[in-house]
Amino acid sequence: MFELLEPIAMATFSGICNDRFLALGCRSYWDGYFAGRAAPLGDAPAEVVDAVFYNFAPGEVARHIPRVWSLMTPAQALETRERGSADALRHGLGDFVGCPGVVRAGELAVRAGSRAPTEGRALYAGLRAVAVPEEPVARLWHGATLLREHRGDGHNIALAAHGIGRTEAHVLLALSLDMRAEDFGRVSHLPGEQLAAVVDGLRERGLVTAEGRFTDAGRERKASIEALTDELAAPAYDALSPAELDELVAALEPLSAAVAAADL
Repeated sequence: MFELLEPIAMATFSGICNDRFLALGCRSYWDGYFAGRAAPLGDAPAEVVDAVFYNFAPGEVARHIPRVWSLMTPAQALETRERGSADALRHGLGDFVGCPGVVRAGELAVRAGSRAPTEGRALYAGLRAVAVPEEPVARLWHGATLLREHRGDGHNIALAAHGIGRTEAHVLLALSLDMRAEDFGRVSHLPGEQLAAVVDGLRERGLVTAEGRFTDAGRERKASIEALTDELAAPAYDALSPAELDELVAALEPLSAAVAAADL
């Protein structure tokens, strides 16, 4: 489900959506990212957004929050994000726009995404309080995003339960992709000494080798985190019958493939 829903939810991070935020005065992609994604939390201070987002390096959130709220309100950010994401998704869907599968996938995704547990999931709970769009493509995006944020909050729970901190999470992801930490985009901008200290900490805990690769224990820790993330995400789909879940998968497969192949 993650692989099928991710391309649809990722319309939020497209150039089309980014242009909408730049038109409101955002200085960069990241201004729009934080405005749109944090908007369900309301006018929350940087410390709260930082805690909920979990894995940004110290100080990164504060470069954007609360500055973006001088450019727009959270309500305006929500509207901009929804409209921009829906327009991007329409571009990605191409000839599939208007087909029955879009309507049905949106209905099922919203039902699952609107009935999942909220405990310990602040960002998901905030998004669930937002009105569900009526327009089918926007509704499909919204349902996919609900499920994405529910899973993301659960992933943060899994990271914390396994003792993995914010930047450590990105280092482990880089290693799982057979990349060096310093080459991984989400942390490559960090000062070398700061990133080296994070890697050294993982090495001291027996998770990383002297050459900066996974140890067996590190690989097992990463696999355990991913397994728990899947386990915590699963209850969202209890709102659907087995037949409805199969129907959702069948409806999403061509839509997700089309969007993944598009240049958003």
